[in-house]
Amino acid sequence: MAGYLGRVRSQMYDRIIRVNHAGELGADRIYFGQMLALRRKYPEKAAVIQKMWDQEKAHLDKFEYLAGKHRARKSVLVPIWQFGAFGLGFIPALLGPNAAMAVTEAVEKVIVEHYDSQLRELMADDPKVNEDMIKTISQFRDDEQHHHDCALEHDAKLAPGYQLLSSAVENICKVAVKVAEKI
Repeated sequence: MAGYLGRVRSQMYDRIIRVNHAGELGADRIYFGQMLALRRKYPEKAAVIQKMWDQEKAHLDKFEYLAGKHRARKSVLVPIWQFGAFGLGFIPALLGPNAAMAVTEAVEKVIVEHYDSQLRELMADDPKVNEDMIKTISQFRDDEQHHHDCALEHDAKLAPGYQLLSSAVENICKVAVKVAEKI
């Protein structure tokens, strides 16, 4: 029985690490795109984005480490995640900082929900055995919630076409999560 449970847990970790690595890589590229679009014209907003970006870099580093530690395979779509996420950050940010913040708010909303789902799964499996992963994902979820709230504080809802932009970004992120869980 322990062999079977070990394989099931290993498969769960493989999926969790793969999708979270892809997500954190995407976040890194989104913030990079936003910084390129905003840093010269809106340095005060770029400073806010830089703080969030620095946390995302730490998240990505952690999932790089966990992928090696658990021998988890990364998504074969990494080049697509990089390119698509950069565009998701850069193009709306060309409309100004409010649009960049609207993207951040929508992305982080989906990611917080995604991390909450993973935490429920890990707790249902075995909270003691999964303690380290639970701690990591809980911290990152809290960071993402802070990014979401920060984006709202910095006028995300004042972006041109906010509702449409937000809805589109949320749907893109939900599809990306589902795909990255599989491949």
